[in-house]
Amino acid sequence: MSDTIVVAKDVYKRFDDGGLHVEVLKGVNLEVEAGESVAILGNSGSGKSTLLHLLGGLEIASAGEVLVANQNLNALTAKALDTLRNKHLGFVYQFHHLLPEFSALENVAMPLLIGGASVAEARQRAHECLQQVGLRERESHRPAELSGGERQRAAIARALVCNPRCVLADEPTGNLDSQNAARALDAMLELRATVGAALVIVTHDNQLAAKLGDRRRRQERGRLSGHLAVSR
Repeated sequence: MSDTIVVAKDVYKRFDDGGLHVEVLKGVNLEVEAGESVAILGNSGSGKSTLLHLLGGLEIASAGEVLVANQNLNALTAKALDTLRNKHLGFVYQFHHLLPEFSALENVAMPLLIGGASVAEARQRAHECLQQVGLRERESHRPAELSGGERQRAAIARALVCNPRCVLADEPTGNLDSQNAARALDAMLELRATVGAALVIVTHDNQLAAKLGDRRRRQERGRLSGHLAVSR
């Protein structure tokens, strides 16, 4: 029996601003199996980032259901949702969102500490992840002391430190030059292979989608198209 980690069932998302009603998602359906990569392509404003936020429980669907690890996100309390995200999901964004007052090691260890791991366990696992992304010699540095590419690789390590079942990535290399983007992608692929996580990535970049996606879908006008051929 297949191991489905993320499901979106006939999902709608509408934003209301005064008398203005904007329907961003219109009946989206998606299933992501454990260990697979799904790339969602779309232009700015197509709703792809909104979909990713719904899959991660950062926003709630206006209609339809989103399930992660067989749990309906709409039915969870805020505390239960936080626990599910910490246990099952990792997040990578275009901007790193590292905490400036903490070192790279402390930033990467943070999700484990929040999840109840001991300081020694969290630091050891964070050290391993940073070593895998090539930041062993930089783990004591704060974000301001790291290059843009190094900050993004630290963010990737943080996303995968808890061995999540699925990583949600929103334009993860969109703020990097080509060389640093390539290194960040390699780091994501290596760490993802290590923990065996599924990956859902939203991007406008066809080359990035081809490199990271086993399957590709296109988001247009609030709807998710059928499968696109992957050409590498």
